[in-house]
Amino acid sequence: MNLSIDIGNSRTKLGIFDGETLIERPVLKKPKISEIAQIIDTHKIERAICSSVAVYPSELDDFLREKLFYIQLETHTPLPIKNNYKTPETLGKDRIAAAVGAWHIFPNQNLVVIDAGTCITIDFVHSSGLYMGGTITPGISLRYKAMHHFTSRLPLVKRQRLDGFIGYSTETCMSMGAQMGATLEIEGFISLYEKDFGEISVIITGGDADYFVNELKNEIFAHPNLVLTGLNEILKYNSD
Repeated sequence: MNLSIDIGNSRTKLGIFDGETLIERPVLKKPKISEIAQIIDTHKIERAICSSVAVYPSELDDFLREKLFYIQLETHTPLPIKNNYKTPETLGKDRIAAAVGAWHIFPNQNLVVIDAGTCITIDFVHSSGLYMGGTITPGISLRYKAMHHFTSRLPLVKRQRLDGFIGYSTETCMSMGAQMGATLEIEGFISLYEKDFGEISVIITGGDADYFVNELKNEIFAHPNLVLTGLNEILKYNSD
């Protein structure tokens, strides 16, 4: 059994895998050794991988290395795909893990990989298995917060259902800009990739994935556990 650990700024997501099958997905507020130890014992975990965008106790790495075959995802960790990013040390681990997860699901295809969270990342993986990079842009909630924070009168608005494309009040105008603006931006990048590379598959994950699946004109495949799946594939690649 394998354990993927994705440590974010506000919560830690765990993926318990039996081979390639995700059988459980616990979520922790903080990566506590006691809770992870219980999961390891309960599920007889043999191998683990950890990816983090936040600072966490180094004791967790020491514990995992002592108990298991363990990988901490780093810049030079071997990957199932080739990384062509010019500054790999600055590349978000969640981005490369999502790209690996997408490549596992749709091998040998041109892929646009979208993670619609606080920021929206749009990454491209060539059909040859080459990760080429992509785009980082503000997510929907971040757009709303920026308009409210950096102006004196605009209210703080939450994501809502849109009707048409013309706002009829300040709040709906902001919604058109934040939500439809993000949708048109993603569609524009997808069109550019199609123009340069031909047929592509689009896969999306993240908190706002449900919104974009319904709004984007392109055929989209949603996968809520794309990062955890990618981490599991990286773990398998380094341990098989």
